[in-house]
Amino acid sequence: MSSLQAGWIAALVRRGRDDLRRAWLVLKLRGPSQVQFWFIALALGIASGVAAVAFRLGIDAIQSGVYGSDDPTYLHSFVAGLHWTQILVIPIIGGLIVGLILNRVTGDGRVRSVAEVIEGAALHEGRVELRKGIASAFASLVTLSTGGSSGREGPVVHIAAVISTAICRLIRADGITGRDLLGCAVAAAVSASFNAPIAGALFALEVVLRHFAVHAFAPIVIASVAGTVVNRLWFGDVTEFILPRDTVLGFYVELPAFLILGLVCGLVAVVLMKSIFWADSMGSRIQFGLRIPASLRPAGAGLLLGLIAIQFPHIIGVGYETTSAALTGQLVLSQVVIFVAVKVAAVAITMGGRMGGGVFSPSLMVGALTGLAFGLIATSVFPSVSGTGTLYALAGMGAVAAAVLGAPISTTLIVFELTGDWQTGLAVMVAVSMSTALASRLVDRSFFLTQLERRGVHLAAGPQAYLLGTFRVGTIMRATTDPRAAAEKVCWEMIEGGTWIDANATLEQAMPVFEKGGHLFIPVVSMNEKGMAPTLEGALFQVDALRALNRALSARAAEEHS
Repeated sequence: MSSLQAGWIAALVRRGRDDLRRAWLVLKLRGPSQVQFWFIALALGIASGVAAVAFRLGIDAIQSGVYGSDDPTYLHSFVAGLHWTQILVIPIIGGLIVGLILNRVTGDGRVRSVAEVIEGAALHEGRVELRKGIASAFASLVTLSTGGSSGREGPVVHIAAVISTAICRLIRADGITGRDLLGCAVAAAVSASFNAPIAGALFALEVVLRHFAVHAFAPIVIASVAGTVVNRLWFGDVTEFILPRDTVLGFYVELPAFLILGLVCGLVAVVLMKSIFWADSMGSRIQFGLRIPASLRPAGAGLLLGLIAIQFPHIIGVGYETTSAALTGQLVLSQVVIFVAVKVAAVAITMGGRMGGGVFSPSLMVGALTGLAFGLIATSVFPSVSGTGTLYALAGMGAVAAAVLGAPISTTLIVFELTGDWQTGLAVMVAVSMSTALASRLVDRSFFLTQLERRGVHLAAGPQAYLLGTFRVGTIMRATTDPRAAAEKVCWEMIEGGTWIDANATLEQAMPVFEKGGHLFIPVVSMNEKGMAPTLEGALFQVDALRALNRALSARAAEEHS
């Protein structure tokens, strides 16, 4: 090789290295607005889709092993023929395994799911807990495989968030990039779970990111399509449910019935959500009152589920067989009413017992059953102007799920894509709009946001409320050495009068003090050992607190409208 050729090759290598360095800087500094980011979104979409498919296959494999069923789709029909001792014991063993996993790894025994993903998007720059998230995935896998009555979509969403978080840490992504990567992962996971690319993309925007920023749309769509392709490569291009061909809305005069159905479904959704919260609170009271080890709490829930499943095996797992039966009108009214009540109880026991899983599949099942019950009654009272009961089941499925998730747009599309029936859009949209309007006023907008509200995370109120909790007083105060610091004599007088705030507190705790006392500033102290006077660190001025909040709100608004 001549020296001229060697120099030319060296120049090409240097130029390629410089181009890569510039591309990396563009990705870090400008992130989602660049085409390079889309390739990461594609890879993340494929990884999340593979994780979702693997989780589903894992559930099927374990269910087949423990119950002996060849076709997990028709699990409850097979379980009905098993000996009652097997039906009883399997959920107990599953609960014991779940309890050991969660209490060894998470500390609080709680499964991480969609609520934590939403919290990560809002407060933690698109990150979730890695170790606890992985443990939660295994716990949910065991729960859904051994008789738990919950859904697989919540765990799949959190698994995707774990993958996204790992990538964010690897590339040291900033908040905007981290949130958009999280949206890509969630979109792919939902799409791969339901074979629903449109709904997957909108779910990530509507539920997790909670905005429809244009800059995030392209990469999220790419990831969502990638997740769908992974699903179709494995399962084929088929819908989850097959509907009868007579689900047609015959007369516009029937639309008021779907308005009423929406209100009924909104109430049922609220009952489902509040039952879960009541069961969780009751479970905690029983656990502490009887001094039951936290690791045994899921086993206790498994015992109750096993007892119910002996008589009602349809509560086991995600319940797609029963949902399909409702959508095709294979159940009578008495069965439907009983199945709704039993399923709500089973879901509450599963979630309240800290066993794991999500609420989306159960809400689909409860909604389909509720809609069918309503339809059977409506079509018998007004047969001349009514469609079929299965049409009401379809609308009810979407209405309850939308109210639980707080996601009317993406849930409506999921229903369409799950069934492949786009001819009944009016009925579904009317029912969904009414159910979400009613339910959102009886809870904090959705099941997930209400979960967070119960833990003191106020995301339902909007960024003007929850952003206050992201600022520590100690980072905004004017220290005693600051030239603009408050007079120490005045600060000590206020402290002696009981007006002060800890340096580790947040603006969420500080702002009520300003409003109550009308102070321009509040002394900031750090507490010492008992009996010793606190140390004066500085003062938090109201104008500084408002300025910090305003900057954060402006940054969030700029992100949402970019």
